[in-house]
Amino acid sequence: MILLLVAVSAPLGDSCLSRGMTSLPPISLAHPVSLIAAVFTPWIAFGIVLLIGFFASYLTALSWADLTYVLPATAFGNVIVALLSRFWLHEPISFQRWAGIVLITLGVSFVAQGPSLTERPATQAPALAEAMKPAVEIKQGQAL
Repeated sequence: MILLLVAVSAPLGDSCLSRGMTSLPPISLAHPVSLIAAVFTPWIAFGIVLLIGFFASYLTALSWADLTYVLPATAFGNVIVALLSRFWLHEPISFQRWAGIVLITLGVSFVAQGPSLTERPATQAPALAEAMKPAVEIKQGQAL
């Protein structure tokens, strides 16, 4: 469920940002007031909310799965972006881009078949805990 939220919220957020920005005149970093004003337009504000949701779900996914599992799951968002761009934003998509999206999707399917969390050998765990011990002691000492 979390990976689905990760895969959907970013493309939806990006599409909303694109929809909002195309309705505005070009913005320059030399005029930061126009950039700040853009944030308060409805499509852009909704896109930002969706991207905050993406970030929260992404952090949640990283708390229980390896980055090498979570990040490719976000790559499936490329398919969603392409579909939203083509059918909602009416952007043309070349054959080469569609081919790239198919290749990305095939790669994601390979990664999705593996374990979500890498199992570490039991001998590594005590060594890692011992290596982290000074850092934990320092943090506890600073908290006092």
